[in-house]
Amino acid sequence: MARSLKIFCLILGLALLFVTPPVLSDEDHKDARYLKNMGKILPLETILEVAMAVHPGRVIEVEFEKDGERYVYEVKFRDQDGGVWELYFDALTGELVKRERED
Repeated sequence: MARSLKIFCLILGLALLFVTPPVLSDEDHKDARYLKNMGKILPLETILEVAMAVHPGRVIEVEFEKDGERYVYEVKFRDQDGGVWELYFDALTGELVKRERED
């Protein structure tokens, strides 16, 4: 019984590694939270919904940065064919600004 429980816990732990939601770095998170509370950007959840509608796949990384005069969310994900894409969204409007495939 104890062996079965250990195996189950191991499998569950490994599975959670692959379904962990993307998160921003600590500094990005602080900046994004402040700007979201001020009404200057959209929440990450909204951007991720837009990203999945535009180009479905598995999100593997999200970054928040300032690009010139605007803030952008960079959403990196793997598509169903294994390709890795970076989508850049205007953080205020949710508009797709740029899409590029990594080689």
